[in-house]
Amino acid sequence: MKGSSTFLLAAVTLLCTCGLVPGEDENEFFMEFLQSLLVGSPEELYEGPLGKYNVNADAKAALTELKSCIDGMQPMHKAELVKLLVQVLGSQDSA
Repeated sequence: MKGSSTFLLAAVTLLCTCGLVPGEDENEFFMEFLQSLLVGSPEELYEGPLGKYNVNADAKAALTELKSCIDGMQPMHKAELVKLLVQVLGSQDSA
């Protein structure tokens, strides 16, 4: 289960960073998406960053499973992921 969740997160990351989210700042979408994954609810994903997309039932099931895995992480690990993402995105801004 962890491998498939990691793959899904990597796929979403790739889509966001390759510019396949048209008409929106990729970093903004990505940060909002990850924030919802880390501290929000699945519903906040669909109403927030994914609100303008038609998310099918299988994708919703996959996102719910991914969210469940993330919710099972220790809080300090989630906090470290947030720090890492801020650091990586901050270094892209200064480049």
